[in-house]
Amino acid sequence: MSVIYILLSISIIVAVFFFIAFILAVKSGQFDDSYTPSVRMLFEDELVKEPKQSINKEPKKTN
Repeated sequence: MSVIYILLSISIIVAVFFFIAFILAVKSGQFDDSYTPSVRMLFEDELVKEPKQSINKEPKKTN
């Protein structure tokens, strides 16, 4: 039973360590994206596809 208490306390210490590391990384600006906002206007939201014309169709004849 004492092993459960030891493992629980170690897991809480590891979780707190990773949480502190995450907070420090966010504060230092590691997750800031400086590239995407400058090129965002160059990309289309959605590409508009035009229907393809069939090559095998014969042109309409007018009389």
